[in-house]
Amino acid sequence: MNLDWYDWHQRELTPKRLYEILALRNAVFIIEQHCIYQDVDGRDLVGDHRHVAGYLDGELCAYARILVEGEQLSIGRVIVATKTRGMNLGLQLMERALSSCATHWPERTIHLSAQAHLQSFYGRLGFRAITQVYDEDGIPHIGMDNAARA
Repeated sequence: MNLDWYDWHQRELTPKRLYEILALRNAVFIIEQHCIYQDVDGRDLVGDHRHVAGYLDGELCAYARILVEGEQLSIGRVIVATKTRGMNLGLQLMERALSSCATHWPERTIHLSAQAHLQSFYGRLGFRAITQVYDEDGIPHIGMDNAARA
């Protein structure tokens, strides 16, 4: 198994990289989860946003987007490809995303809009719920942050 991790500034996204990212997000968030929403939201290629990506044998298998808007820092679009689930890539991905945040924006609180069923997963990474469960595009979500660790 050959696993390679990348942490790209949005300016480093080539058309091929962006296509792979959008294809994975579409396959899981829209097709697999039956969630019709506008994934291409104009935020992938602006500002200081970053993209953390894991490739297994040359194929994109894990991805997260880090958005920086003023003092607001958030990790979203956290995804592991269907065929690589169960390989602990979600944890590795989040550790890479958190490391990127610590490198580029030390001591800043990180926010998540997490799918509610993943609350305990994110809790193990130091996140705590800051909202009640709410509906986002037909899927229960919960707002979380890691302020206690910042």
